Amino acid sequence: MIVIGGEALVDLVPDPSTPDGELGPLHPLLGGGPYNVAIALGRLGVPAAFYAKLSTDQFGDRMLQRLIESEVDISLVQRGPEPTTLAVVGLEANGSARYSFHTEGTAARFVADQPLPDGTTALCLGTLGMVLEPGATAYEKVLFREAERGVFIALDPNIRADLIADADAYRARFSSWLPSVGLLKVSDDDAEWLAPGRDVVEAAREWQARGPAAVVLTRGADGLTAVTADGVVTVPGREVEVADTIGAGDTVQAALLAWLHRNGALAPAEVRALDARQWEQALSFAAAAAAVTVSRPGAEPPWSAELDA
Repeated sequence: MIVIGGEALVDLVPDPSTPDGELGPLHPLLGGGPYNVAIALGRLGVPAAFYAKLSTDQFGDRMLQRLIESEVDISLVQRGPEPTTLAVVGLEANGSARYSFHTEGTAARFVADQPLPDGTTALCLGTLGMVLEPGATAYEKVLFREAERGVFIALDPNIRADLIADADAYRARFSSWLPSVGLLKVSDDDAEWLAPGRDVVEAAREWQARGPAAVVLTRGADGLTAVTADGVVTVPGREVEVADTIGAGDTVQAALLAWLHRNGALAPAEVRALDARQWEQALSFAAAAAAVTVSRPGAEPPWSAELDA
């Protein structure tokens, strides 16, 4: 089983028919980076469990139901009376999204440390789950503990700079995680924020040398790049009419984990053993999955049958 830890939230997305310069209705869509990863993994047929705290409000109820509908294990989900985290989304002309968050006192902050099932083969963490306290400290503790007992750790920092009060402290904390990480996925924007003034591929090389078996860069329309000890592999993005980019990177992370799971490679040694051809296959699968997600509004990852067809 792959366990995914981190926030679930509600994206308030503008109605696409609203004229430019006017305020229109906002549509609530379920999301949050780790939540999207869990949904995508379940839909891709991979045994997955979501480890987070959900509100007992109506949004939390619907989030739980959607996890069940997407065939995600909910045995690690905690519930509480705190409200659901909200993200107000602004969409650019090209479909790219920017966010403003409402996180104070919300359920996502208050996840508690708990043991993971014995059958856990991988743990995937990231986004606000590694920022919002006290939950971030709980997830960090789980990261180090599970890595120590041999669980494969996947990390997607998915930087939300407005919520990081001390950038240097976060960068130092990020660096402390790297020796425990097996797979690191970052967007070009994330890499530029984490290593200001550096070439993103060179920064990825440095991070990979610190611990991860591979670093995968998501580069928008320019595709995906894997940086390993053996070199660099890049595949192009898929051409598709973009509704919005919400959940694209999360789908990439899930698809990479799904590919590794199906190919018996959910361990650092197996990831290091992948050759260039295999990385092309893994990245192409992830690009195809992300193309489906961006073709429809909100974070709606594909089901396995949509990719196999």
